[in-house]
Amino acid sequence: MAWVVIVSVLVMIILSLARVHVIIAILAAGLVAGLMSGLNLIESVEMIVAGMGGQSSTALSYILLGAFAVAISYTGITHLLVRYLIRVLTGKKTMLVLAIAGIASLSQNVVPVHIAFIPILIPPLLKLFDQMELDRRAVATALTFGLKAPYVMIPAGYGILFHQTILNGMENNGISISMNEVALSLLIPGSGMIVGLLIAIFITYRQPRTVDKKAINITNDNEDTASITFNRKHGLTVVAIVAALVMQLVTDSLIIGALTGLVLMFILLVVPFYQGDSIMTKGIAMMGTIAFVMLIASGFGHVLQETGAISAMVEVTSDVLGDNKVLISIVLLLVGLLITMGIGSSFGTIPILAALYVPLMMATGFSPMATAALIGTAGALGDAGSPASDSTLGPTSGLNADGKHHHIWDTCVPTFIHFNIPLLIFGWIAALVL
Repeated sequence: MAWVVIVSVLVMIILSLARVHVIIAILAAGLVAGLMSGLNLIESVEMIVAGMGGQSSTALSYILLGAFAVAISYTGITHLLVRYLIRVLTGKKTMLVLAIAGIASLSQNVVPVHIAFIPILIPPLLKLFDQMELDRRAVATALTFGLKAPYVMIPAGYGILFHQTILNGMENNGISISMNEVALSLLIPGSGMIVGLLIAIFITYRQPRTVDKKAINITNDNEDTASITFNRKHGLTVVAIVAALVMQLVTDSLIIGALTGLVLMFILLVVPFYQGDSIMTKGIAMMGTIAFVMLIASGFGHVLQETGAISAMVEVTSDVLGDNKVLISIVLLLVGLLITMGIGSSFGTIPILAALYVPLMMATGFSPMATAALIGTAGALGDAGSPASDSTLGPTSGLNADGKHHHIWDTCVPTFIHFNIPLLIFGWIAALVL
C-alpha cells in the first residue's frame, strides 16, 4: 500500500513530462492509485468525483477572482502599469524580472487577487520579453516565487490562512503553538526560496533566449492605450481593491473578498451593468481550467487519503527510521513532496500532513517550532513544481498566451529545481535547529 503514492505520483509526472494535458495526467494517476488499492475502475472514478468537492471553495474563489481581475482590467488601470513597466524597464532584464516578482508578491498579501492578475498583466509584456530576448523561464520562476514565498513567510493575506492552517492542524493533533512561533519557524524555509529566485535570475536564466517566431495572435480589447491617464474610475478601482482586501482579511474568505470587490465595481459604476455577463464569461474563461484542475487534484488526493495509501507510507517510514531525527526530517520532507505533488495544493495538504506527522514528531522529540517548520515546508514543497498547482498553472496561463511557453518544461521544471531543492535543504535545517 505504501507504494501507491509513489507510483501514482510518478504516473502523473511522467505523463505531464510527455506533454499529456495535466487534467488527463492527474485523472490517470487517480485511477492508478484506486486500482492499486484494490478498487475497480468504476469505484476509482466515483471516489475521485466524490473528493472533488474538497477544493470547491477554492475553485469558486478563482472564478470570482478571475472576474474581478477582468473588471479591473476593463478600467484600463493595468494598461497604466504595463506602460510604466515598458517605459522604465525596457532593456533592463534583471530589473524587469525582479519587478514582476514584486508585483506577484503583492497579490498574496496586499491586493488579494492571487493568480488572477497574471493573464491580465503578462500577455501585454510578451512582445517586450521577446524583443529583450528575456528567458520566460526566469519570469515563470519570479511569478511562482511571488505566488508562494510571501504566504509561506508573511502572516498577512494568504499568509494568515496558511499559518492558521498549520496551527489548527498541529493543535488538532496534540501540539500547542502560537501564530508567532509558526511564522518564525517558516522564515528559514522561506529564505530558501529567496536563494532559489536569485539563482534563477542571476545565474540559470541570465543568458539571452530566443523563442519560436510562430505564435498565436494576442487580441487586446483596448489596443489604443497611449492616451490613458489615471482618472476617477481608476481611483474607485483602487477603493474596490482595498475593500476586497479588507473583507478577505476580516472574513478569512476569498469568495467574500472577491465578491465584495466585484460588486463594488458595478455599484460605483466603474464597470457598466450591461458588461456583467461579459465580465463573468471572460473571468470563467480565464480561470476555469485552473479551477477544474484543482477539483481533479482534490479528487486524486481524496483517493490517496481514503484508501490509506498516505497513512501506510508514513507508517512504513516511521518503522524504518526509528528515532533518528536527521533521517526522519529529510524523509518526511520527501514524503510531503510526493503527497503535495499529487494534490497540488499546500493549503489542502497541510491537514493531511499534520495528522500524519505530529504523532511521529512528538514521539521522537521534535520541538513545536521544528514540527511547524517541517509541516509548512512539506506542504509548500510539491506545490512549487506540481503540474496541478495554481502556483505553476497561473504563470503558464499568462506566459503561454501566444503559444510559446510549455507548462511542464518552461514552468514546472524550472520552479521545481529552483524552489523545491532549496526548500528541502532549508526546511531540513530548520527542523534540526529549531
